[in-house]
Amino acid sequence: MVAPKEALAATHRMPLGADVLAGGVRYRLWAPGAKRVDVVRSKNKILPMQRMDDGWFELMVGEATAGTLYQYRIDGKLLVPDPASRFQPRDVDGPSEVIDPAAFEWDDGQWQGRPWDEAVIYELHVGSFTAKGSYKGIQDKLHHLHDLGVTAIELMPLADFAGKRNWGYDGVLPYAPDSRYGRPEDLKALVQAAHRAGLMIFLDVVYNHFGPKGNYLHAYAPQFFTERHKTPWGAAIDFSNPNVRQFFVHNARYWLEEYRFDGLRLDAVHAIKDDSATHILEEIRACIPPGKHLVLENDANQSRFLGPGKYTAQWNDDSHHGYHVLATGESDGYYAAYADAPARHLARCLAEGYAYQGEVSPFSGEPRGEPSTHLPPSAFVDFMQNHDQIGNRALGERLISLAEEKPLRALTAILLLAPSPPLIFMGEEWGCRQPFLFFCDFEGELGEAVRKGRREEFKRFVSFDKTIPDPLAEDTFRQCVLRWREQDRSWLALYKELLALRQRRIVPLKCGPGRYRMLAERAFEVSWDKLVLIANCSAARIEVHELPKGSPLWSNAPAGEPWSVDWWITG
Repeated sequence: MVAPKEALAATHRMPLGADVLAGGVRYRLWAPGAKRVDVVRSKNKILPMQRMDDGWFELMVGEATAGTLYQYRIDGKLLVPDPASRFQPRDVDGPSEVIDPAAFEWDDGQWQGRPWDEAVIYELHVGSFTAKGSYKGIQDKLHHLHDLGVTAIELMPLADFAGKRNWGYDGVLPYAPDSRYGRPEDLKALVQAAHRAGLMIFLDVVYNHFGPKGNYLHAYAPQFFTERHKTPWGAAIDFSNPNVRQFFVHNARYWLEEYRFDGLRLDAVHAIKDDSATHILEEIRACIPPGKHLVLENDANQSRFLGPGKYTAQWNDDSHHGYHVLATGESDGYYAAYADAPARHLARCLAEGYAYQGEVSPFSGEPRGEPSTHLPPSAFVDFMQNHDQIGNRALGERLISLAEEKPLRALTAILLLAPSPPLIFMGEEWGCRQPFLFFCDFEGELGEAVRKGRREEFKRFVSFDKTIPDPLAEDTFRQCVLRWREQDRSWLALYKELLALRQRRIVPLKCGPGRYRMLAERAFEVSWDKLVLIANCSAARIEVHELPKGSPLWSNAPAGEPWSVDWWITG
């Protein structure tokens, strides 16, 4: 049933940017560092803005309409895009376009989302998911995702970035979906099509920094940033300023209300430094409409942000590291903190959430994490692969190129049937062997700095010194564009089988926190309410002296055999 006509338009009214109103277009810019600001619509259309309180400038233009191109001129000299631009048809340095969100009439029925317990998340990069590299390309694959058993799509960041290709984490205009992938109405059409297919759709957003090119805020709003804190990627954002907080709170609401996304994934929130009485993460969460899901990436493992009335879940890097070390035996970098007992670390993640809940990490030498045993499995998104864990390798190898097939299939059966929501990275489900490399499209000194930085990052690996793909080369990006004709049907069949079983038998259990015990150095038992797993993550057979009392659910081999995974439902 289609929603009532008056409910079909979705608009988020903002105190900043260009808003289409009954009398024309109202422009608002926070520019406390500027003496004068003009709206520039063409060489002959330079319109002075009125200075308001607290560094705000405002102007109502009666003849402006949707589709009007405009820039702001700072102190009669510098032309800049609108930091709250809804669209940049000519990239980050060009003019912004006035968008009327009410012009798109939604027709996704009475879509109310899906329960989080059903979440099976599929992370993808719009530009490399299909040869089309567009929102339309994703629409063409919705039937594949639905048939696979996915219930939620997660798009890597869309905020407008400089150049033709980028992972998205270098965005500088957080309200403008990058024009490389299509227009705003094309993105809304994708969201609508996903809903019609019964799929939730999430967006990855970056609130910890701005990218290195196309960010003009320093020129007219230096108060946006602070020297009190540092980030690995750029100037730290000053969340103690109420206007800065408002910018990001409205951004979260904008994507959820105007684009009807079902949720957001907030990137690297451990790099958000906020000394305010109310942390910006708490303020964002308090302003989000009901029924939406918010997921954190938080290397600090701060369980304080998770739970009822808080954030829905967190990406669980700890579980990934356990899976990865078991599959590959690698112990470089942060894997060193898991190499001593990867099976125990994974078992603890499956049962209790974090592997490190305040213990000292051998990698950092510092205590890491907070207790998480009180949280249900639904608070942790688990994965064996994602954009970071593949793309931040020197050669961008996927796990299928690093591990033997038998261990990888066994670990896949743990991931997809464990109660925590699993995340799949694009192509993983059909055994994709293409790399996912780091790529961008910067020019000049910035481009050379990125290229040099990438080489420096891996210079201790002698074999990689001269073979690291050039992140600026178009061919590096082209290697990552999925070649769907190369699907391995046996891998696809396994994923479909396990995800169908998950929805049919695991999801209805609504499991609470679990318990684990080690059966051997690389073997364990984990139980959650009525669900029990026995896994032997080694090439050696072990003795399992007592099997669960209940019905076998899934097995690849008798319990205790090498790389055996056995699931039961008891009671």
